[in-house]
Amino acid sequence: MEIEILKELQKIEQLLLIGCKNVLTPDDVSLMYGLSKDYLYHLTSDRMIPFHKPNGKKIFFHKDEVEAWLLKNPQDTDAEIRQRAAMFDLKKYGSMR
Repeated sequence: MEIEILKELQKIEQLLLIGCKNVLTPDDVSLMYGLSKDYLYHLTSDRMIPFHKPNGKKIFFHKDEVEAWLLKNPQDTDAEIRQRAAMFDLKKYGSMR
């Protein structure tokens, strides 16, 4: 039980330290956002996520770019979809009724 608590405390400490950084390693991104390192490397090799290679070997991520990438494809709520459909109906059929 004590070992599990120590591991959780270490994880919390890591997250607090990472939260202060703007330039992140793949390990940081993986821990902070719950993405596996394999998935991150897949995304970088397919050039789907912004990353930086200052010396041509190690890769780094800018925190703001990762967060922008994570949030770039928002999904509408049911209420937003219904509102848009109502507006479409008003524009298309409003003058006919």
